[in-house]
Amino acid sequence: MYLQQPQFGQVATGDRLMRMQQSPNYKDGKFVNRYPTRMLPEGYSMAGEVYRTFIKHTPRKYPVDSIPSVKTDLTSIPLHQNILIWFGHSSYYMQLDGKRILVDPVLSGAASPLPIGVKAFPGTDIYDVADFPTLDYLLITHDHFDHLDYKTVIALQPKVKQVVCGLGVGASLAYWGYQHDQLVEMDWDEELEIATNYKLYTVTAKHGSGRSIHPDNTLWLSFVISSPSMQIFVGGDSGYDVHFKEIGKSFGPFDLAILDNGQYGEDGFATIHMSPKYTLRAAQDLQAKRLFPVHSSKFVLSRHAWDEPLLKISALLAEDKSYLVLPKIGEAVDLNDRQRIFDAWWEGVN
Repeated sequence: MYLQQPQFGQVATGDRLMRMQQSPNYKDGKFVNRYPTRMLPEGYSMAGEVYRTFIKHTPRKYPVDSIPSVKTDLTSIPLHQNILIWFGHSSYYMQLDGKRILVDPVLSGAASPLPIGVKAFPGTDIYDVADFPTLDYLLITHDHFDHLDYKTVIALQPKVKQVVCGLGVGASLAYWGYQHDQLVEMDWDEELEIATNYKLYTVTAKHGSGRSIHPDNTLWLSFVISSPSMQIFVGGDSGYDVHFKEIGKSFGPFDLAILDNGQYGEDGFATIHMSPKYTLRAAQDLQAKRLFPVHSSKFVLSRHAWDEPLLKISALLAEDKSYLVLPKIGEAVDLNDRQRIFDAWWEGVN
């Protein structure tokens, strides 16, 4: 009965399910990765991961201090400016060549459907839906709770012109009040024309999906945004594999790659998320001119120290600091400024 609550979404039926079943990526009642993928490496259990992540002590897993942040007025940014603003974890807003785009917004202060679940770090939850202008596109990479937040998306609905998501995800969004003409559900290797010389492509990721007891019953995506002035890779969540090199050959070079770099384990979850060395390798495979590492600094979903992803990725690029885009939460990033070096804002935060 608990799983019947609206935040757990709705499974696809009717025409939506028929389209899913016609996908080459849908087999035996669920979507599958193109490359062999286990949610956990052999010998690891989900119960063990939950224990090690949420119960067993890990030094500095949670910050003691408030995370530094600034609040930019999103409604006052001139539309001609190419701007990116991060909200922590994997949520961010872009203005790109006249279009307003929001990716995986989680603004409710939690990344769990449970009242005692995963809470946002102090200082990270400074934006709410009232702060946003009308959005041309809401991009949802997959429907895990730390990427598709029920409270956030139902409040956003009147401000969203179109949602682009993977096959099956639209069932939950329609259940939550989104209209048919607001929803664009896509398979891997499809394209959507946004405007003249402006396209959105869907590409594969190595991950999974699901909000309830049915794993992988919706499709997870990465996106390529090909605008008149730049090429941006929106990774969502993915483990490392050869698909990054293949995407780089098809769509690269990229002006910016946005890749997950957090909530990983060198053992548990190593197959579906990336640690810093693999995040950097993926960016290089994509032929990315700059890298924005995300999936950190807001929630605990693994057992590393809260700032470890930032420390490690910075150490790997100590000789080329301009390669990394590492803003504070809420800080405006000029996408046309390709030489900016960001302050190490996490230093000194306990």
